[in-house]
Amino acid sequence: MYRIRLQQFEGPLDLLLFFIKRDELDIYDIPISRITKEFMHYLKLLEKLDLEVAGDFILMAATLMQIKVKMLLPKEIDEKGEEIDPRAELVRALLEYKRYKEMSEEISLHEANMRNYNFRSNFDNDAKQAPNNYEILLKNITIYDLIKAFKKALMDMPAEQVHQIKKWNVTIDEQMNYIFTKLKEKSELSFLELMLDLRDKIRIVVTFIALLEMVKAGTIGLAESNNLNDFVIYGVTNG
Repeated sequence: MYRIRLQQFEGPLDLLLFFIKRDELDIYDIPISRITKEFMHYLKLLEKLDLEVAGDFILMAATLMQIKVKMLLPKEIDEKGEEIDPRAELVRALLEYKRYKEMSEEISLHEANMRNYNFRSNFDNDAKQAPNNYEILLKNITIYDLIKAFKKALMDMPAEQVHQIKKWNVTIDEQMNYIFTKLKEKSELSFLELMLDLRDKIRIVVTFIALLEMVKAGTIGLAESNNLNDFVIYGVTNG
């Protein structure tokens, strides 16, 4: 029903690195059972939001399950008589991706710094001419940070026994107006604060999707929060 694409999807390796960084795990000794459970949980959240999940996410889920099974079986021995770690190939891929990601971020930072000194006159796509581009609106925020806050909002809802089936009439446009109204009251607010008055899961889901759409449209921006399970929402003034 509500389908949206995000440019912030960098692939399954990026999600695994997110888990490793968040939980301060040893990349050379990955707890496969734990990280597989986390990966599958986030995959279900992405599907619940109807975010487009590429085939490589599904493939990674299958790979993690396969490694998990191999970890339970007797260890294989290589030609040198050493035990073969089923995680070795995954670790190599993660280390290679991590180096690529760090190099890419360093190049992007250098490019951004250079634009402060050299930019093309009368060209609207340069940062100085168009400060509200998508990357700038997401200040150190990744899709996984957003999903983490979304998960926290759902978990904070009080348990409720539902015995009656009914159709909820809530739209993305309505929740966009709800966000605009909240930002008129305060210039910026936290995501969890935005969710305080919402008592239905469907409204939380639709509001979250409305928020993503507004970021893509450049009408609001997101920034890091001191709370690891939250982020800050602020209005963007055009012109």
